[in-house]
Amino acid sequence: MLEVKGVSKRFGGLWAVRDCSLRVEEGTITGLIGPNGAGKTTLFHLISGFYRPDRGKILFRGRDTTGWPPYRLYHFGLYRTFQIPRIFGEMTVLENLMVVPKSQAGERIWNPLMRPSLVCRQERDLRMKAEEVLKFVGLDHLRDEPARTLSGGQKKLLELARALMADPVMVLLDEPGAGVNPTLMKKLAQKIRELASEWGITVFLIEHDMDLVMSLCNPVIVMSEGRVLTMGSPAEVRENPNVIEAYLGGQYAAA
Repeated sequence: MLEVKGVSKRFGGLWAVRDCSLRVEEGTITGLIGPNGAGKTTLFHLISGFYRPDRGKILFRGRDTTGWPPYRLYHFGLYRTFQIPRIFGEMTVLENLMVVPKSQAGERIWNPLMRPSLVCRQERDLRMKAEEVLKFVGLDHLRDEPARTLSGGQKKLLELARALMADPVMVLLDEPGAGVNPTLMKKLAQKIRELASEWGITVFLIEHDMDLVMSLCNPVIVMSEGRVLTMGSPAEVRENPNVIEAYLGGQYAAA
């Protein structure tokens, strides 16, 4: 689904990502871990088109998408979230979902005037889909509430819901568990699993919560100083001495 080949990005004299290469297979939930400053979010910016790499290639769905702008990648099936949810706070939860689908008839200025029935029909269908998605993530009881009133965990669920409205083939999740309480964390993890198992979406996520990563992701990729240190199954990562010492801590060492 995704292949990064020798990608580098420098800011002044600092190499945020340097000769980084990795693969994300279709249908997987792949985790990306590493300490602060390892280059994880910068790599997501490169993959999703917010930054252009200084060298290297990025292949998505078999095509060279190096340097594509975010909107073009979005239309090609790539959706990404951010560490801090980027919601429309004054719009309702339902409206936050309805603005997501691409190529809506009502976006063209003449359609509401010349083809009002088409616009109304599409809006009705989108509303039905949005209500189904809200029920899936458990936010249907908040459908008419302003999105700014949601808790941090609920906003993360709203981001997952918006991802489903985009009909992507791959989602990049940047720290989906950050700021989420344990109860909502379990729900969030289950919904991420269902993105892959029921909706057929490939998931690539950055996360610092090692319990979440080890229970949710396979494989797990470890970055250090802008490069891939290792990658493997959760068990292989847990047993790697360098990973245990540098990132995970002794509690994950094999008994």
